[in-house]
Amino acid sequence: MDPRLFLTVFGSVFLAEIGDKTQLATLTFASQPDTSKWTVFWASSAALVVTAAIGVLAGGWISRVASPKTLSIAAGCAFMLIGAWTLVRALKS
Repeated sequence: MDPRLFLTVFGSVFLAEIGDKTQLATLTFASQPDTSKWTVFWASSAALVVTAAIGVLAGGWISRVASPKTLSIAAGCAFMLIGAWTLVRALKS
């Protein structure tokens, strides 16, 4: 295992998830008084593992048909579009 790659991926995903809808949904479930915090933790963890597995598999497949540069440009454009959409929605409310 490449420790530098591990730390880069861990840091990127960790920062992306802080304050994300996933974390807020988990917080909401865990805030219920009669809810098992361990069940919420394990269910949330399993969901993140499965989505990460899908991302890895999809990334491996997409890398066969598109270059890393193309993928980076597409991801950057997608993030900018999501950001613009979020700003437009915020300004309308």
